[in-house]
Amino acid sequence: MRRRTPVPPAPLPQRRGVDPVRVRLPADGAWDTVREHLVARLTGAGPGVVEAMFHAGAVVGADGLPVAPDAPYRPGMFVWFHRELPPEVPVPFPVEVVYRDEHIVVADKPHFLATTPRGSHVTETLLARLRHDLGLPGLGAAHRLDRLTAGLVLLTVRPEERGAYQGLFRDRLVHKEYEAVARYDPALELPRTVRSRILKERGVLAAREVEGEPNAVTRVELAGHREEDGLARYRLLPATGQTHQLRVHLNSLGVPILGDPLYPEVAPATAPGDFRHPLQLLARALDFTDPVTGARHSFASGRTLEAWTSPKDWARP
Repeated sequence: MRRRTPVPPAPLPQRRGVDPVRVRLPADGAWDTVREHLVARLTGAGPGVVEAMFHAGAVVGADGLPVAPDAPYRPGMFVWFHRELPPEVPVPFPVEVVYRDEHIVVADKPHFLATTPRGSHVTETLLARLRHDLGLPGLGAAHRLDRLTAGLVLLTVRPEERGAYQGLFRDRLVHKEYEAVARYDPALELPRTVRSRILKERGVLAAREVEGEPNAVTRVELAGHREEDGLARYRLLPATGQTHQLRVHLNSLGVPILGDPLYPEVAPATAPGDFRHPLQLLARALDFTDPVTGARHSFASGRTLEAWTSPKDWARP
């Protein structure tokens, strides 16, 4: 059996909480130099960008030293560099740290802030912010919340322990409780457990329910309702973690979550700086036994859903 070459530690520090890009040169490469490979690989970087990186000494090897523009191509070689990050509209809401010890950080994420760097959201993410603000470059997310969902996120301090905490979510050993605000339907019989098969296709914004063995299970309870505006507060207890599961299940019950741009219909994209009408979905509580220390943890979000607590402010144009 062929042994896999261990990945050396990154020789470059993070920038604004974002790791440098690591590239391993393919074993079957036909390029003469490292530079030629990166030019062919990074086609979206623009003309002359890769050459400029080499001449500036911005591409380094495992020893941290700049790779020369004419350095020969060596299959399996690792190189690192920082990509130029496009400007991002700052998400103007703070992250609250609910708990921190030498193993974990529990953060209370605001609406509109992505959990981890992905796509056009890189520095304006929970992970990048906390790495920078807390001085914890090894911080990683044990799970993710949708960018539009607010509430509790568990992060790990030590990379070598991340798998143990991720296993809690994989093995359904975390009790998760969510809260949502949607239209009140007196004909909807609650509590009930919704079971369905959810399919989320790559490149398609909205997930959908399809025939087949259920892979998504949610208990839905009514936590309260108001006659004056016809709104209700729902308590959601997911037993599984499919993409958009809670949003899909409430929509299937005929009470889509307020502020949802995907369900029941995909709405036109809003401007990047439009932070009005946040999705009224909150990860309210996390309960679990710490797999490293054995301690029992129970955390609650301090956030509220504006459509319930300040409906006039939430509905403002």
